[in-house]
Amino acid sequence: MGKLGDMMNKAKQMAKGHPDQADKGVASAERTLDERTGDKYDARTDKAADTVRRSYRDDGTSER
Repeated sequence: MGKLGDMMNKAKQMAKGHPDQADKGVASAERTLDERTGDKYDARTDKAADTVRRSYRDDGTSER
């Protein structure tokens, strides 16, 4: 696996160890994108944030 894949796996493992902090980061990124685009892509950013949260949540749930 390349360096990018290795970095992504490390980030995912860190997020699994600290899901509450990771949730805050995802929410912040989502909020920033929505603000900068004037909520034009709100539905897409919601879906992307939920996908990211599921990627590091062991039970597969999405909490906000």
